[in-house]
Amino acid sequence: MNPLLLPGAVIDGQQVTLGVMGGGQLGRMFVHAAQAMGYATAVLDPDPASPAGLVSHHHIATAYEDPQGLAQLAACSAAITTEFENVPAPALATLAATRPVAPGAAAVAIAQDRAQEKAHFDRCGVPCAPYAVIETADHLESITDELLPGILKTTRMGYDGKGQVRIATRQALKDAWAALGQVSCVLEKMLPLASECSVIVARSADGEMVNFPVQHNLHRDGILAVTQVVEGLVDPALAAQLVAAARAIAQGVAYVGVLCVEFFVLQDGRWVVNEMAPRPHNSGHYTMDACDQSQFDLQVRTLAGLPLVAPRQHSQAIMLNLLGDLWFRANGKACSKEGSPPWNEVLALPGAHLHLYGKLAARPGRKMGHLNLIAATAAEVRTNALRAAAILGIEAF
Repeated sequence: MNPLLLPGAVIDGQQVTLGVMGGGQLGRMFVHAAQAMGYATAVLDPDPASPAGLVSHHHIATAYEDPQGLAQLAACSAAITTEFENVPAPALATLAATRPVAPGAAAVAIAQDRAQEKAHFDRCGVPCAPYAVIETADHLESITDELLPGILKTTRMGYDGKGQVRIATRQALKDAWAALGQVSCVLEKMLPLASECSVIVARSADGEMVNFPVQHNLHRDGILAVTQVVEGLVDPALAAQLVAAARAIAQGVAYVGVLCVEFFVLQDGRWVVNEMAPRPHNSGHYTMDACDQSQFDLQVRTLAGLPLVAPRQHSQAIMLNLLGDLWFRANGKACSKEGSPPWNEVLALPGAHLHLYGKLAARPGRKMGHLNLIAATAAEVRTNALRAAAILGIEAF
């Protein structure tokens, strides 16, 4: 059980500090949530201009496996979390030798390897798409036609559509595996999808668990574009099944922290689990404005050993992901300051909440921020979200 770290407490003359591995936007929003509750914060990230490092009390600008950096983070932090799944699991294990770390290295290691992840889902009794692990040429030759067409995914370091190739024939499979460097991969059968959903759960060290409502997601080019959490969009019976599955996945690894589980809903009404993220998630950003607690508030609570109270959604919500493309003109040149997205028009819409991540340079495909739209009714929030999308040049949904 994690020790109780009360907000605003002072230990040895120092404000209680919560540490985070990773300095991206998720770390930045964790830092803001922790500071709002009275904690000091420390960030370890090699980028001196990392979004979280810029707003934290302490920024340790070293590599994630640097022994001195890890020692500094442990020395100034009472407990430590992570903001992205590719933080080296051994580094988390090193930190856990002297400090509470949530989520733990074992859970993060599972999420870092698609083969291990699918094996974990199988153990938890949660259905996956039919799949096979490919590590050798013999594995490749043994693939059955039932898995084609499929998606070949590297077992490690794939995210936002990277490290994935759609294939329809055995020859295409061989070519794709070669193009990926013949690294360990998972081949998943392509299934007829109706929609994509996700569930965010938070679990404490003593096993207490709460969750947010099921999120309905739209991806474009492998990157989350829109999340909708509105009445009537997800069937209640389906929602109950997905929540139960996400809770089983968290329970199966004795998870501590905030966990997102992504699902595919099929055209015949069945569903399968896609993957899990051992951290807050893009699809949960709406909670910052539409719920009485955000996913980052719950991340703070699970890390500090505070009570978990079931979050309540008080408004209908739609989140638009803001990519760096919005900062670029059609000719590919970066906009001037005066030519940046028309936030004044967007913020004139009722219920619009803009969250920018403090990144100094926009690039196509780079996550620069998100826009939450909230309203009392599903019709109203959808109307305003579509207006915002039109203003920004985001494709309608």
